[in-house]
Amino acid sequence: MAAMFTCCLGCCGDGGTGHIPLKEMPTVQLDTHHMGTDVVIVKSGRRICGTGGCLANAPLHQNKSYFEFKIQSAGIWGIGVATQKVNLNQVPMGQDINSLVLRHDGSMYHNNEEKNRLPANSLPQEGDIVVSGLVWWSETKQVLYIYSRSLLKR
Repeated sequence: MAAMFTCCLGCCGDGGTGHIPLKEMPTVQLDTHHMGTDVVIVKSGRRICGTGGCLANAPLHQNKSYFEFKIQSAGIWGIGVATQKVNLNQVPMGQDINSLVLRHDGSMYHNNEEKNRLPANSLPQEGDIVVSGLVWWSETKQVLYIYSRSLLKR
């Protein structure tokens, strides 16, 4: 009985071989190594200013991805996904095969083609938090929500 108890403590205690430490995941933020020349990143990598684009420091994994953003101020903006081959100085984004972008006017562009458009009465406004879910398969689908209200399903 004592041998069994010792074995159990040896496996579960601090000196056990079964302990697997958890890795802390890095914070996802805007990547200053992948941004346009006229872009400024502020607020510890959480806000973009200027003209151009910036990639995040984390890739999209598997077949489904999620991200959200807040419209800090009214103006001309675009948000979406892109490969590392995208020209981050070319605005508006969505003009090539390397980016899929929702623009401030509610249009969604990829390869210089309008792929979809939000209804005029549902455009994101200053202060809105927009949630974007991407589902990848033979045809990419993007689902957008503002405050859990579905805006676009394509």
